[in-house]
Amino acid sequence: MTASQDTAPSRPFPHRHLLGIEGLTPDEIGLLLDQAEASVAQNRQVDKKRSDLRGLTQINLFFEESTRTRTSFELAGKRLGADVINMSVATSSIKKGETLIDTAMTLNAMNPDLLVVRHPHSGAVELLSQKVACAVINAGDGSHEHPTQALLDALTIRRRKGRLSGLLVAICGDILHSRVARSNIHLLNTMGARVRLVAPPTLLPASVERLGVEVHHDMRRGLADCDIVMMLRLQSERMHGAFVPSIREYFHFWGLDYDKLASARPDALIMHPGPMNRGVEIDSAVADDIDRSVIREQVEMGVAVRMACIEILTARLRHPERVS
Repeated sequence: MTASQDTAPSRPFPHRHLLGIEGLTPDEIGLLLDQAEASVAQNRQVDKKRSDLRGLTQINLFFEESTRTRTSFELAGKRLGADVINMSVATSSIKKGETLIDTAMTLNAMNPDLLVVRHPHSGAVELLSQKVACAVINAGDGSHEHPTQALLDALTIRRRKGRLSGLLVAICGDILHSRVARSNIHLLNTMGARVRLVAPPTLLPASVERLGVEVHHDMRRGLADCDIVMMLRLQSERMHGAFVPSIREYFHFWGLDYDKLASARPDALIMHPGPMNRGVEIDSAVADDIDRSVIREQVEMGVAVRMACIEILTARLRHPERVS
């Protein structure tokens, strides 16, 4: 792959924005994953930069702090040749009382080509997308969705296991407050995997079985014969009240260690979206197991997936003749 080669998607993506996984078809998810595959090798080269998005502007607007997601979106845009602007909400007019709609109108007047938005309130990114003329990627909105995290998780699994269909995936921990869990449930169900949720009752949404998942309250039973064990952190910043008795007791019953992991398949992969709370939801030895943990690989796949999403959503600007 050369720096000047434009790897346009092989077929059109029918959506102007990427606001969530819910509603995407298996073919649309497959398109995003296949496009990301092309970026993995590029990101391992010495010369990682292309000029596909030269002249296009990407604005990263993060109302919540993030290290992995914002950095990977910044790297993704720059490696594709875009002009990338990171807006600091802490020092912007938003902190001075500007409404979300006013912010959208202001940004729209600057004629960006892509907005990447993270917001603490569910639905805020979709509202903003209705007020701008450019493409919008949801980088996480409240407890609603985090589509690119689910895509990078899926890419990691597919590269290791060769498939998604038929796999048994356990998502464990704070399901109630997790947008990562929701996006993964939608994606895995759509792609033919089986999903188990393993958590104490206080950390599960009401009637969560309606999403097409199995529910377990015991870690060993929940992990039995699983191909993938995906751990989630306790999101204390979203908790208002006592959801667990103590951190020590939580780890005893719900933290992933080798004793509980023994219930899963011998080749089960260990995943975590980060940031990890070692000794809370996962034991350090398990997290760092070079044979089974793919946590570092998830971070690497994050850049490739975000490059794919950026390429696909800007294809109509770069190649209008290829987009119906």
